Amino acid sequence: MNRYSNTKITMSKDGKRVYGTTYYPDIPISDTDQLMTTVYGARLEVMANTFYGDQSLWWIIAKANGIRGKTALEPGKRLRIPGNVTSIIQKFIELNNRT
Repeated sequence: MNRYSNTKITMSKDGKRVYGTTYYPDIPISDTDQLMTTVYGARLEVMANTFYGDQSLWWIIAKANGIRGKTALEPGKRLRIPGNVTSIIQKFIELNNRT
């Protein structure tokens, strides 16, 4: 899933693309969540591929854990891996399809 596929794109007066704001849903704690501890070389996109079969869903793990501005993680960090991915993606789509 391309997380920007639902982001509104317009053209500026000088012909450049202007991307609208991408909104991310809150991700509440769920009984289906898993906890894990990172190891050396851990990356969000690799974890997303391992847990969800889709590396582009790395933002779900980042949002759930308050991680901003990096995809590589230090070893020993405890992370929550949300299990309710379908409902998270649905909320994401709903937030970004508002007019």
